[in-house]
Amino acid sequence: MSQRTKVSGTGPRPTEGFGVPMTETNPHCFLVRVPKSNSGAVEIVENLGVKSKDDSGEEIVRVILDRPRWTAIRQEVQRIFNNRLKEHKLATSRWKVGENPVDRLLGKELCVLAWAVEKMDEENIPVAVRNWMAFRPEERWWLFSMTAMSTGLYYEGDKGWRVALRHALGDVPQHELFKPRGVKKRPADHAELPPDLFSQDTNKE
Repeated sequence: MSQRTKVSGTGPRPTEGFGVPMTETNPHCFLVRVPKSNSGAVEIVENLGVKSKDDSGEEIVRVILDRPRWTAIRQEVQRIFNNRLKEHKLATSRWKVGENPVDRLLGKELCVLAWAVEKMDEENIPVAVRNWMAFRPEERWWLFSMTAMSTGLYYEGDKGWRVALRHALGDVPQHELFKPRGVKKRPADHAELPPDLFSQDTNKE
C-alpha cells in the first residue's frame, strides 16, 4: 500500500479516501486504483492490513473492471458512499486518478456491484446499479461474503456466485423495478410467515 499523504476531516475520527480511518495503523481496507490512461482498467484490491498473516498488508485483487464499465458505475457509487459517510459525520471524497482508499465495508459493497457488471452487457449496467442500490448494506455484505468464499479472485468471473450476481442484478428489465407491488395478505390460518433471508433475529447467533 502506498504512503498516504491526504487526510480528510478534522473531527474525532479523521479519514482519508472513502472513510478509511487515519487513527489506525495499516487498517484493513480496499484500494481502488484508477490509472492515468482513459482506457486503462480499474483495479479493486482488498488490503488486509493488520489482518494479514505478517501484518505487512497482504493484498487480494478482487476484480478488474474495464474503463467503460467503471465509468458507468462510479458516479452513483460515489454518491451513495458519500451519503453514508455524511450520515456518520465523516468527510466525503471523490474518485481520482491513482489510489483511492475505501472503508472495508464500503469496499465489500463496491465489489458486489463490480462483480455483477464486470462481464455484463453494458446496456444492462444501469439496471444492475438500481438493483444494487435497492439492497440494504448488510445484504451487500452478505453477498460479498458468500461470493468471496468461493469465487472472490479477479480471474474467477465466470464461476458460481459471480455468474449468479451478474444475472441477479442485471437480468431484471428496468421497467419491472417500478411496478407497484401488491400487499401480501396473511394466510387464512394466520400461520407465521417465514422470516426474510436477511432479517435480524436477536434470538439467533
